[in-house]
Amino acid sequence: MKPRIAIPVPTSLNLDYNTRSWPTYAAAVTASGGEAVKIDLSLTSAQVLQIAGTCQGICLPGSPADVDPIRYGADLDPATNPADPAREAVDFLLLEDAAAHAKPVLGICFGVQSLNVWRGGSLVQDLTPMPVNHSAGAKVAIAHTAIISENSLLASILDPIEAPATDGFLRLPVNTSHHQSVSAPGDGLRIVARCPDDGVVEAIENDPSWRNPGVERPQFLLGIQWHPERSYEISAASRSLFGHLISEATKIPTQEPK
Repeated sequence: MKPRIAIPVPTSLNLDYNTRSWPTYAAAVTASGGEAVKIDLSLTSAQVLQIAGTCQGICLPGSPADVDPIRYGADLDPATNPADPAREAVDFLLLEDAAAHAKPVLGICFGVQSLNVWRGGSLVQDLTPMPVNHSAGAKVAIAHTAIISENSLLASILDPIEAPATDGFLRLPVNTSHHQSVSAPGDGLRIVARCPDDGVVEAIENDPSWRNPGVERPQFLLGIQWHPERSYEISAASRSLFGHLISEATKIPTQEPK
């Protein structure tokens, strides 16, 4: 059986965004050999966990919402977008299930921010003062470069031709479509990529020594700020990211959907 990858609907606040966005994540998962499983935000907690139990991995997509800053003990910045409690609740339920069973997780844009906050980390609420336009959007194929630590799991996944090593870092051209980013990484997470022009965090991953309480098996957990689902067709690195998620998901015992 193909590994089932749970993908939440991006937002409960903008149905047009969902129509445009969710299929791109599903297409990348499908093209990489997985089965995309839509998680509706209107489901009860019990329903979400029931479906999660039939999935072997998680992809947390982007969203026009921002994580409620009360979750990381910050005052609301006027530039912060409205929170989406339904999306946050579904993300956290999926992350709890994944942690309990060491299921692989790939968080993208809002997904990395949600992941970081779930682990106890914090966010930069607005990047507007930064010299790089991190909100460039889907029409800009390459907005800037991300420098990636050579000793990271992320570096081991990427295509060396697309992300060559220079001065101790891999350099990957990326798109960008966000106005927030990781500030302090959450428990057991480490920063493995930044934008070289302003230091904005571009990726986090599980520290190699981290183990979820009560779970011996290490968990693949990676969060990135750029959008590999948008560049899947033209970027070997983007395909490698989804491919690694599917590869890790095949190691999780399968269950028949109820």
